[in-house]
Amino acid sequence: MKLMRPVALAALATTLTAPALAESQQTIYLNPFAGYQYFGDKRDLSESDTYGVGIEYRFRPHWAVEAVYSRADVDRKYNSGESEFEELRLDGLYYFAGQDNAWNPYLAVGAGHADFGSGPAGLRTPGTDHDETRVNVGAGVRYNISDMISLRADLREFHGIDESTFDTMASLGLSFAFHRTTAKPAPADADNDGVPDTRDQCPNTPAGIQVDSNGCELDSDNDGVANSKDQCPSTPAGAQVNSRGCELDSDNDGVVNSKDQCPNTAAGAEVDAKGCEGVTDTIETINLRVQFPLNSSVIDDAYDIEIRQVAEFMEEHPGTTVEIAGHTDNTGKAEYNRFLSQRRAEAVAERLVTALGVDEDRVRAVGYGEVEPIATNDTPAGRAQNRRVEARIQVLR
Repeated sequence: MKLMRPVALAALATTLTAPALAESQQTIYLNPFAGYQYFGDKRDLSESDTYGVGIEYRFRPHWAVEAVYSRADVDRKYNSGESEFEELRLDGLYYFAGQDNAWNPYLAVGAGHADFGSGPAGLRTPGTDHDETRVNVGAGVRYNISDMISLRADLREFHGIDESTFDTMASLGLSFAFHRTTAKPAPADADNDGVPDTRDQCPNTPAGIQVDSNGCELDSDNDGVANSKDQCPSTPAGAQVNSRGCELDSDNDGVVNSKDQCPNTAAGAEVDAKGCEGVTDTIETINLRVQFPLNSSVIDDAYDIEIRQVAEFMEEHPGTTVEIAGHTDNTGKAEYNRFLSQRRAEAVAERLVTALGVDEDRVRAVGYGEVEPIATNDTPAGRAQNRRVEARIQVLR
């Protein structure tokens, strides 16, 4: 017992002076208690009141360590006289709830050294009159009356290693809490963009630049060029861009690739708004009320009456050509929408040529997808207006 006391006290001192972990609050409890201890049959000891005090350090919301001193004056059960019981132990506790909860149930495990005192000369009964190492397991609950005061009920089972004894103690105590709050250090942010270095995927962002949650510059149109360098900030989705964030114009005809219907125009040629040679003017636009099944470009003769008005206009104006322009709303991927609008425009153009007799050379089908809306795509009505087929009657300048 004399050797164990300084060892346990040293462990307690180390616990109380340990540096704060990455939590905002640590608490030290002073835990005086009274208990009732039942000693196993191997001992010549009666059940006895036991008193003690613990100093507990709750270093995390769910974890604590406690140094406990307890003592009792215990009557002999089978012989005259009594024993003076003393124990010093160190326990670890796991709480199932945080300190802010009223009820804090916990589990405990620990070890210590017990001194069972000395009986009459020559009378040594197994389990009594000696020092003994005991380990314990148990459970309990802390009830927080206030931030400073709490009640604690505890039940422990002790096992004496030296002579394989088993003892049980139930206790009730009143605890006094002393809190220490520590300020968490601000995480390092070398480029001062508001994103800690530990998760900053772009650690050298220039000062004043807006960044996303990963610390990288914003790219509002998702073209791969950050806003601070993007000279064309509203590039359509999926368009290829250069280092300035502007759409490519591979044949240098002044019409960007996404709108260039004639992508291999000869250098220096005069082109129209679609990038094609032979500049044309649209003199009439006819909206065709043609409805396609979902994700389909198939139509039959049901819309020939609607399409016939285009054929009749072109018959009256023999110098004209027509562009059948297909359009969609912005639902789905941009490339798929362009493909679908092209197929639908081709379906209408085919009816115009094969069923209504317009010269094939005067008809061209172009799918624009979602790039030429005439209404908002934020409402069902607006999206319905954007899903359309137009016949653009054109003349060569």
